[in-house]
Amino acid sequence: MHDIADLEGRGIPGVAIASTEFQQAAALQSKVLGFDPAMVFVRHPIQDRTDEELRTLADQALEQILRGIAGK
Repeated sequence: MHDIADLEGRGIPGVAIASTEFQQAAALQSKVLGFDPAMVFVRHPIQDRTDEELRTLADQALEQILRGIAGK
């Protein structure tokens, strides 16, 4: 969350990406920081996935990520 806030503060659009397990934590941290970043959540867990599984997750999230960067 701090990295996305830093990027946005420098005028560089960004999207925070995390697994669904961290939705509540991200919402709380966002509130505490007073920052509402574009967020995309992918299926949990991320660790221990094969390269192919990670590519599939990324492919599935790509459209949302691009919309977040575009601010839509």
